[in-house]
Amino acid sequence: MDTGDEEHEEHETGARLARREQDILALERRGFSGPGVKERAIREELGLAPVRYYQLLNALLDDPRALAHDPVTVNRLRRVRETRRTER
Repeated sequence: MDTGDEEHEEHETGARLARREQDILALERRGFSGPGVKERAIREELGLAPVRYYQLLNALLDDPRALAHDPVTVNRLRRVRETRRTER
């Protein structure tokens, strides 16, 4: 007998960001002083190449789960991304 509870529970679990995704957004909330500091943090703390980090970040900005997790950061980064697109 399927009550639907398991399916609902799986959906809720699947709706959460993975640890790495949460860590990417947390890194974006931080301020960095000077050139290269952020890139070093990306490599050392997340174990990612900066290019891969920015690919993952860009995908996160379109993910509704990221918006639900950290709306302030995601909306700020979306505005920055849109400004850069319009300047091209």
